[in-house]
Amino acid sequence: MPLKLELLSRIHDRQGFDCGSAYLNRYLRNTARQHSDKGISRTFVLVDDENPSKILGFFTLAFCEILVEKLPRKYAKKYPVRAPAAKFARLAVAKHMQKKGLGTHMMLNAMDRILRVAEHLGIIGFFVDAKDDKAATFYQQFGFIPLPDNPLELFLPLTTIRQAFKIR
Repeated sequence: MPLKLELLSRIHDRQGFDCGSAYLNRYLRNTARQHSDKGISRTFVLVDDENPSKILGFFTLAFCEILVEKLPRKYAKKYPVRAPAAKFARLAVAKHMQKKGLGTHMMLNAMDRILRVAEHLGIIGFFVDAKDDKAATFYQQFGFIPLPDNPLELFLPLTTIRQAFKIR
């Protein structure tokens, strides 16, 4: 199955997607394209080349600003009071495709996109709000660090991403 990630567009069957989360399904169906059109975020969909309208998974990226006091002390001391970052806003895989590595595939693609953004915009890293402990554990395998005041809010320093991709 030749997979590819592309920007969500009208050709993609948003109504046919079901990841098991009503919130994420609703976001994809009703909000994702509007946010993209307005420049609020970008949603990328994972599709099979042979059936490019069927969405197998998706993730959303956005810009955010972080109060550095929320970061672990080791990082907070490096930055001004507020710092720019990227937000991994959503991640979902269709129910029938879960547990096949597609979430990891999309995460690595998102990290690569963030590195490319960092070539042109200043950002300190990547943030995600995990929906639960299981999701937090998933993100931690990529190097995300729980924030001291909320273990479901996690931070991945840009330096960690560069190391993972062996970029200086």
